[in-house]
Amino acid sequence: MNNTANHYAGGQERAALLREDETWQAAARARPDARAIGLWRGQVLVVGDDAAPQAARLALRPEWDETLVFLGVEADAPLFAVDLSAHEAAPNYGAGAYYELRGIGARLPGQDAGWCATARGLFNWWASHKFCPACGAGLRRVRAGWVLQCASCDREHFPRTDSAVIMLVVKGERVLLGQAHKFPPERNMYSTLAGFVEPGESLEDAVRREVAEEVGVRVGKVHYRSSQPWPFPASLMLGFVAQAESEEITLEETEMRDAKWFTRADLEAHAALGFSLPPKDSIARRLIDEWLTSA
Repeated sequence: MNNTANHYAGGQERAALLREDETWQAAARARPDARAIGLWRGQVLVVGDDAAPQAARLALRPEWDETLVFLGVEADAPLFAVDLSAHEAAPNYGAGAYYELRGIGARLPGQDAGWCATARGLFNWWASHKFCPACGAGLRRVRAGWVLQCASCDREHFPRTDSAVIMLVVKGERVLLGQAHKFPPERNMYSTLAGFVEPGESLEDAVRREVAEEVGVRVGKVHYRSSQPWPFPASLMLGFVAQAESEEITLEETEMRDAKWFTRADLEAHAALGFSLPPKDSIARRLIDEWLTSA
């Protein structure tokens, strides 16, 4: 198995134990070498040219105190992210321009992509969890932004991550790829199948259920490969290779536009054949590429 981390999973030093140390956090925010990655409505502030973009590191400002989250430690200095979404226009503080993470993420260095994915996921969670689900009172941010605590009943709420399985279905020397309606038609992209895990369901059973639902193919053995955080908006993608026991495709047409069996030759010539594969920063593409090189 290839042990290289997927993109957005950069192995950052999160220093999670320091989130609860309020004295350390206060001192960290006052340090002259403390920096923050800036996000505005899901977009990341980026510096550098097209060939070597990087997430901007901004010196901290006092007015950011309520919208900072502690990411971890980078080069022995504290690193935060700041949510600048309250601004009507995206402020760049003279440091670059904003880009959608999903568009530029593949070109960011691995560590930067991971930090940005963490920040985007947390800010998505903040935006969608403003009130306590137990009593309806407002929530306040504690533990350096990683916990939301109810101002009334004191219940603590933790970041939400939705578990999803993503699988390359294999039968002999062919793989099954599908095209969902959500994919832009002009890209004509075929990708691995995927779906969310249901309560009380194992990952392996989720793989079998989703494949059966989406394309009507029966799956037997299921093997885990790797995982990838995917903050669009809040998923953890758990990658598998699934061995098909049947071949006939029956589309679930409300979700799927098409699905086909492909050979290695088909995938290697995808551009000439007029279709595209998933972007290289995705676990979907990694599953495909691993299979292509496994012969």
